[in-house]
Amino acid sequence: MSKKYKLGVIGNPIEHSLSPFIHSRFARNENINIDYQAYKVEEINFSNFIKEFFSDNSAKGLNVTLPFKSLAAGLDGIISEEASFINAVNTITLVDKKIRLASTDGEGFMNDLRSKNIDVANKNILILGAGAAVESILFTLYNNKPKNISILNRTQDKAEKICLKYDDKRKVNTKILDGDYDLVINGSSAGLTGAFLPPKEIKITSKTIFYDLNYSLGDTPFCEWAIENSNLVYDGMGMLAHQAALSFDIWFGVCPNIDTVIDDLKSLKQ
Repeated sequence: MSKKYKLGVIGNPIEHSLSPFIHSRFARNENINIDYQAYKVEEINFSNFIKEFFSDNSAKGLNVTLPFKSLAAGLDGIISEEASFINAVNTITLVDKKIRLASTDGEGFMNDLRSKNIDVANKNILILGAGAAVESILFTLYNNKPKNISILNRTQDKAEKICLKYDDKRKVNTKILDGDYDLVINGSSAGLTGAFLPPKEIKITSKTIFYDLNYSLGDTPFCEWAIENSNLVYDGMGMLAHQAALSFDIWFGVCPNIDTVIDDLKSLKQ
């Protein structure tokens, strides 16, 4: 029998996570034997859990979700440039008894955009929210050379603090453009809780693309609003699968097929 690798995702809450579903299908399709579990952990126990998890000889890696991504960036290990910059980690790997820390969220997001033939180069982009979800994609989005990124948040100081991390203030700022936005990204958790309030005084067209970093087995409140304005509306389900595939590749050196797993995820929504 092939070796069984211990994997998992750590968060709180974690009951809603689709990561076990996704990775079990990746592993089945690639004929790799894994035990992937969701672990709900209290913040005070985070560091001890990591140590205990990787003390198991079969442990291969962990995904990290809210609210522990920043805590994971502070672990003693080798951290990637992107994860260090955004101070967030979603993928932990044990290699030669050393912890390696990375973030696949940004590239997973970009890969999903590419799969939908969405090109951000020289485009005007509006991002709603300034939390961890936004920071997780902003580094990679910025490096794909959009024309402008406006960050709109209820607390402007928080948005301005994120902008200060980027050298080109013309590209990442808190100013609302006079012209049309090509892409509107929702990174606010309000888009999932039902408390979403549409942004005012922004210019959009029927060609504007709307993307919710949140995902749900039904339409998110952001997507419900966006559908009234455009036929180009997407939630974060594709990003979820793509970032998971990148984590899987880090662990096993195999990039799994995305399409079949996305079809499986879509079937859950029906």
